[in-house]
Amino acid sequence: MPQAPHHATMRDVAALAGVGVKTVSRVLNGEPNVSVETGERVRRAAANLNYELNVYAGGLRRMGARTNAIGLMLESVDNPFSAAIHRGVESVMRKHSIIVLAQSFEEDPDRERTVVKEFLRRRVDGVILTTVSRDQAYLSAEAARGTAIVFVDRPAVSVAFDSVVSRNYDGAVAATRHLLEHGHRRLAYVGSDQRIWTLRERRRGFFAELDAWGVSRSEARDITGVRGEEGARKVVHRMLDDAEPPTAIFAAHNRMVVGTLRALHERNAQHEIAMVGFDDVALLDLLEPGVTVVAQDPHRMGELAAERLLARMAQTPLELATLTVPTKLIQRGSGEIPGPYIGEAATPPPRRS
Repeated sequence: MPQAPHHATMRDVAALAGVGVKTVSRVLNGEPNVSVETGERVRRAAANLNYELNVYAGGLRRMGARTNAIGLMLESVDNPFSAAIHRGVESVMRKHSIIVLAQSFEEDPDRERTVVKEFLRRRVDGVILTTVSRDQAYLSAEAARGTAIVFVDRPAVSVAFDSVVSRNYDGAVAATRHLLEHGHRRLAYVGSDQRIWTLRERRRGFFAELDAWGVSRSEARDITGVRGEEGARKVVHRMLDDAEPPTAIFAAHNRMVVGTLRALHERNAQHEIAMVGFDDVALLDLLEPGVTVVAQDPHRMGELAAERLLARMAQTPLELATLTVPTKLIQRGSGEIPGPYIGEAATPPPRRS
């Protein structure tokens, strides 16, 4: 039977600092009448033990070791993709009478750390998180303790936790191949923050497929770091003003999709410039033409993350894993607009030497 992870207690801190439990409580609660030297010694002991003051300790003693709550950290709860993950997590946790406490981090690494720390301080039974940090070493102590944590949408890096992700690279390859098969060679990639693993994977897939077809990277527009829908809209307007604008656009994120669509419709170019978006967005099938997309399944991602977290909370012996959820290319019209090379063979030409 695996041993439950040990969390340092106030008594552990008091023993290491050589003071009483009440002194530790006064220091960590910011109460007066404690010397500077004693306060520093207590805080140093707490840091060495990775101890965090548990604001609900009394309640936990009364109701047992479990809080019947988990923390869920998402990029933004108002993003339809994040909301679908949230619904998937809740659909599983509801069956076990577990409450889901959700927070957004808005692609801010500092906010990410603050939210996770607050979840852990409240002794939630587990955490599901999306992360913007390229290195989650700040969770190393939790990994060593055996804390139940699962990453969703973006994988864990440098820490030993399970992850649930989409096949971003494969989806981007499929989108790019689709545009190339329909006769396009001047393609544009429109994406946002390259700190984000999903977007790096989509860009990597985009250029890998161009390479496979022998299309020079210099012929492609590589637009990254775009901020939100309005940023994408402005970028596409600028590209359309060029002497040789792209004939096809791969919009690598749902907000990039919406911004790109606005620009194309404002310029009445939606029937001339082909487009494939990554992520499906409500009502895209009702536009003219309908928008071809690489659809993810965020609801299923949320379900898998929740199921994996429950297994970790139950201390089920499992090997660490990255679970992948397939993507699907949905053809609706915008990605099928023919390009100038439509007569060429619909299979990749030999790679250039």
